[in-house]
Parts: sequence; C-alpha cells; structure tokens
Amino acid sequence: MAQAGVKEKRVGADLTSGSIIRGLVIFVIPIVIANLIQQLYGLVDLIVIGKFMGSTGTVGVSTGGEINDMMLPVATSFGAAGQIYIAQLAGAKMHKKLKDAIGTLLTMMLLLGVVIMVVVIAFRSTFLRMLNCPSEAFGQAVNYMIITAFGFPFIMAYNAICGVLRGMGESKRPMLFICIAAVVNIFLDLLLVISFHLEAAGTAIATTFSQVAACFAAFIYMYRKREQFDFRLSLDYFRIDADAAKVILTLGIPQVVRSLLVRFSMLYVNSSVNAYGLIASATNSVGNKLQTFLELYFSSFMQAASAMVGQNLGAKKHDRAAKTVWYSTAICIGVAGIITLGIIFVPRQMFGIFTNDVNVIDMGVTYLHILIIHLFLSAFTSTQQSMVLGSGYATLNFIIGVVDGVICKIGLGILFAYVLKMGFVGFWWGTALSRLIPGLMCLYYLLSGKWKTRTLLA
Repeated sequence: MAQAGVKEKRVGADLTSGSIIRGLVIFVIPIVIANLIQQLYGLVDLIVIGKFMGSTGTVGVSTGGEINDMMLPVATSFGAAGQIYIAQLAGAKMHKKLKDAIGTLLTMMLLLGVVIMVVVIAFRSTFLRMLNCPSEAFGQAVNYMIITAFGFPFIMAYNAICGVLRGMGESKRPMLFICIAAVVNIFLDLLLVISFHLEAAGTAIATTFSQVAACFAAFIYMYRKREQFDFRLSLDYFRIDADAAKVILTLGIPQVVRSLLVRFSMLYVNSSVNAYGLIASATNSVGNKLQTFLELYFSSFMQAASAMVGQNLGAKKHDRAAKTVWYSTAICIGVAGIITLGIIFVPRQMFGIFTNDVNVIDMGVTYLHILIIHLFLSAFTSTQQSMVLGSGYATLNFIIGVVDGVICKIGLGILFAYVLKMGFVGFWWGTALSRLIPGLMCLYYLLSGKWKTRTLLA
C-alpha cells in the first residue's frame, strides 16, 4: 500500500480536521439510523413470531435464540475493540500497522465465529437442557439453534469489517449494510413463516440469511476499495500479527465480560420485578423496550465520539479529542431534554404504543418519570465514556462496566426495593441511578488529563 496513495484517497473521513461539531454530527447520523433500523427489524421479528407461530414456536425461537443473543455482545465488543485500535492507527498514519491490524481482526473474528458455531452445533441438546427448554418446544428450539449457528462466522466478519470502517471514519456504509440485512430478514420472515409455515426454522433461516447478506455486502465494499486497505484474497493477508492480536484481545475481552455482566444484571432486575405480578412485569417489559429505544441515541454518540477521539489521539491533537467529548455530551443532554418533554406531556401515549392495558399504562407513567433521571445520566455517562474507549483504557472500561452493571444496578435495586421497602419501583430507581457513579468516574478521567499521557495502542 503506497502511503502517498493512501493520503490522496482514503476510505472514510479524516476526523482530525475541520469543524468538530459538523464532523461529529455527519459521522453519527448513519450510526443512529443503522441502530434504529436494527431495532425496528427486531420489532418486526417479534410481531411475526408472536402473531403467526403460536406458543410452541415462540418458546422455540426464544430459547433457541439465547446463544445467538449471547453471541452478539461478543461480536460487537471485538468489533468495537478493532474500531478503537484502527482509529488510533489511522490518526497516526501508521499504514503498515493498519494493514496488519485489519488482517488480524478479520482472521481472529472469523476463526472465533467458526469455533463457536461448531461448539453450539455439537452441544445443542446440552445447552437447551441447561436452559430448561420445554419438551414441547425442544424440536423447534434445536432447529433454530442449528440454523442460526451457521450465521455466527458471518456475524463476526460483519462486525469486524464495520469496526474497520468506523475506525477509519466511514459510518455510511455500515448503515447501508444493516438496511440490506433488514430487507432480507423481513422479506424471508414473511415468506417462510407466513406463506410456507416453517415456524422456528423459517425465522432462523431469515435471520441467518440476513446476516450473510450484510456480511457479503460489507465484504464486497471492502474488496472494491482494496487499494485503500491493501486488501488481497490470499492466505498471507489472513494471518494473525502477534502485536495486533494482543491489542485487540486486551481491548475486546474486558468489553465482552462487561457486556455479559450488564446482561446478567438486567436479567436479575427483570426476574425480580416479575415476582411482583403480571402488571409490574408487563410494565417493566414495555419500559425496557422504550428505554432501549431512547438510549440508542446516546450509545450511537459514544460509538462515533470514541472513533473521533481515537483518531485525534493518534494524531496528537489532545484539545480536539477533549472538545469532541464535551460537544457530544452537550448534544446528548439536549436530546435527553427533548425526550423528557415527550415524557412530561404524552407519557400515556408513549406507553400506549406497546400495550392497551390501562393498568400497565397507568403504572408506565411512574416508570417513565423515573426514566427521566436515567436518560440524563446515560446521556452524560455514555459520551464521557468515549474518552475511556477512544484512549483504549480497557481496564477502566471494565471497572466502569462492573460498577454500572453489577454493583449499582443490582446493589441499588436491592437497597431501594428491600431495605427501603419500595418494592418493584425500587428496582426502577436502582436502574435509573446506576449510571451516576460510572459517569463521575469517566468525568474524573477526562478532567485528570491522564489520557494525554497514555501510550498509543500502536
């Protein structure tokens, strides 16, 4: 890869120059749209499953999809690790290391996807028994698990390529890839489940083919731009560079563990709320959907800002990196304020999108009022955390995840629910306040300036 050629023509945007706000907004919009589309086509999946498959098929998909749900945090975590590393390399213009990092990330994630696929297929019955899958749904769950397992290498490869692109400042193409996946998934869901009555197997095929389609679209784009990546379809390109692998694993493994801990904490909170009866459980379920949808904007800014921070740290532009964090925080707090207006003036209509139960809607108003606190804290913490992520401080990111997901969510939930006798509402307050301490930790790291003296991942 000729360095002069790379300087003249590159994939993605140079996030180290120009207006910070303009560059950030242009970069983040495709990420927001991609995340929205992913949420919406997941919603279509739920509607198709719920309306046309019956209880047995629904349980089969739900139980058989547990491993698939565990796979996604692994893929996104290692993709994010690659993004941070590549952003720093791109900012520092270390072209040889950039090529090694890309080849290593693709190879490692493909191999990991294949290994997990083989393990899941080989031990499918064991996993389903561990999940206490009902015997009536066991056959459908097995079908779903086997078929979706074949999509694991494609999930990993897709997230690897998207990590590469976002690290280099390209966010539009990943948005297009997820659009392709959504179209394929919805079309095949309607065709295979409704027309051909394939039940869980039909949903699994739709899911797997959507992942294959997104992966191939990403691969074709990368191949067409191979000169910018110095990409070749040869075995010597798909090799693991020891230094690059060490960095990716150092960043990725803590993120994976963090994601799984957060998932565990939410399972604990949800199961605790479920014990208070149907209305509380239904309110919590709808509230979680709304919370996930509304927080999407903040997580998107965290993705965008961390890539921008990484490039600027690589280019030794410390002031620009810090301003990126502060501008992101200001924008997201503004977004939280706009959402709050909706919660104040039309809370019943917001909850009514998902349910017609008057009792659930009444309780949902309380949920949403508590959620206001969580939104502002999440807007602040997510964007402040972009400096931790962009600087590649994996240890601190892991500690923040443990404090947020385990100590605060579960600890505060237990304190409010059982010690202060607030019942299930206490768990909502615990979740709402869980991001306070992590936010202060991220703020301290930013103000301390210690990120300026961190050695580049390269």
